[in-house]
Amino acid sequence: MANAITPKDVAIGEHRLGGILAVPDDATGLVIFAHGSGSSRFSPRNTHVAETLQQRGFATLLFDLLTEREALDRRNVFDISLLGGRVVEAVGWACNQDALKDLPIGLFGASTGAAAALVAAAELSQAVGAVVSRGGRPDLAGKALFRVEAPSLLIVGGHDYEVIDLNREAQAMMRCEHKLAIVPGATHLFEEEGTLEEVIDLAGAWFTDHLAPAE
Repeated sequence: MANAITPKDVAIGEHRLGGILAVPDDATGLVIFAHGSGSSRFSPRNTHVAETLQQRGFATLLFDLLTEREALDRRNVFDISLLGGRVVEAVGWACNQDALKDLPIGLFGASTGAAAALVAAAELSQAVGAVVSRGGRPDLAGKALFRVEAPSLLIVGGHDYEVIDLNREAQAMMRCEHKLAIVPGATHLFEEEGTLEEVIDLAGAWFTDHLAPAE
């Protein structure tokens, strides 16, 4: 049986954004989550993904991209520039923590959070080693897609037809290593039996392949 990993509450950066950090023994990398619109660090799907990645040796950080006051203004939920800046803030925070600073960093974005993750990856090409998007809107990252260097995996449900098209549009702008993985039978939230587990397997393999520990 795997050792239990106890998450702890943290405050991220100058905005003191609420976060949940879990670090397994001998962690091989850190995955920072950027949730989508209407969600938070308590997202049950991202929590499930994070817990499984922890069992595979990854530290995980789930955090709120907005302060409580900012979240009251619905426009902020779709402000990709603002959200991307918060992911940048979280990466900077992680790089200054003794327990995390030597770990290669991956970003896992869902819905609009995928665009925020890609915007951050474009700005932090030396700090971000890989990106995974789950049911994401990478197209909302706009011209930042041209500057992303981190290998990026775009995972979309097979029945999420409009989002598949939007992901293909984003792919056409990307110059980094990238892949579109379509999960058969899945809708936008991957609620169908076994589909979220397939997302986890795809994401886990991507991070394992692309987050090489520092020499």
